[in-house]
Amino acid sequence: MSDAPDPDRLKKLEERIAALKKAREPKVERHEEHFTAASQGWRMVIELVAGLGIGFGIGYGLDVLLGTIPIFLVLFTLLGFVAGVKTMLRTAEELQKDTASQEAGKTAGAKAPEDEGE
Repeated sequence: MSDAPDPDRLKKLEERIAALKKAREPKVERHEEHFTAASQGWRMVIELVAGLGIGFGIGYGLDVLLGTIPIFLVLFTLLGFVAGVKTMLRTAEELQKDTASQEAGKTAGAKAPEDEGE
């Protein structure tokens, strides 16, 4: 017997090993990014609080710089609240459009029944 390996047998062995490795690999399913209702709610709360915080910070900073009574603090806190609510409403509208487009995609993918009575 010769000491040289048979190239055909080696190639078949490599193919079998590769097939077994591929079969044992964990299957990674990639789903579209779906957010839960809780994460969407937290996003909206954070947007509102961020608007309030930014408005408060600007108002407080102006009051400290100008040495006024907290008129700018109140004014900019209210403006921050309004901006936060507008951002929340925009987010809610965006989520509603996403949900509607997903529902439309599901119904469009479903097979329409054919008229059999004609």
